Amino acid sequence: MDERATEHIDRRPIATRDRKWAQDATAWLVSRNVSPNAISIAGMCACIIGGIALGLTSIVDYRILWLIAALGAQLRLTANMLDGMVAIASRRTSKTGELYNEVPDRISDAAVFIGAGFAWGGNVTLGYIATILAIFTAYVRAAGKIAGSPNEFCGPMAKQHRMLVVTLICVYAAITPRFWQMIAFGDLRIGLMTLGLAVIVVGCVITVIRRVARITHALGA
Repeated sequence: MDERATEHIDRRPIATRDRKWAQDATAWLVSRNVSPNAISIAGMCACIIGGIALGLTSIVDYRILWLIAALGAQLRLTANMLDGMVAIASRRTSKTGELYNEVPDRISDAAVFIGAGFAWGGNVTLGYIATILAIFTAYVRAAGKIAGSPNEFCGPMAKQHRMLVVTLICVYAAITPRFWQMIAFGDLRIGLMTLGLAVIVVGCVITVIRRVARITHALGA
């Protein structure tokens, strides 16, 4: 998935790569000469649609919008996995692949978290903060790699964890009435999406600190 320029293992550890459906999907895409970069762009487009659907939930109460958002987040992760698997299987790794791997991911983060900020029960400020911190976690990883450290993918709020939080909230919101999506703290009522964004923000801060520490240790060693 990540760092398609080489075939040595410096990629995000994903157990799903070994699943039969992932292997079959990779073989199918390779047999049809699908470009890994096109898969990356498709994942980004799915996330943009998901982000728009999230924003629309504050305007209209259509449960399908939550499901579209959840699907967009998961399709993004699936595309992120398959693009690298297809690149390696088809021997189409390239430096350009790294660019297509990173840039769509950052756009996807922005689409999802800004959309979540505008969603029903969301908080616009937290949405933008989550966007900035999500992008910063990736920046720290990339900066570490440039400095000579292996790619550092540790959490607790790496990409797959961020998407999981959003997905779970979206699925819950799709099957429950809106008044179940508000949490009371005394006289204060907070939307579930606001709480989720707060968890992502705190988790991203911890992730950045952990990544900086681990990269510093790796470079020092």
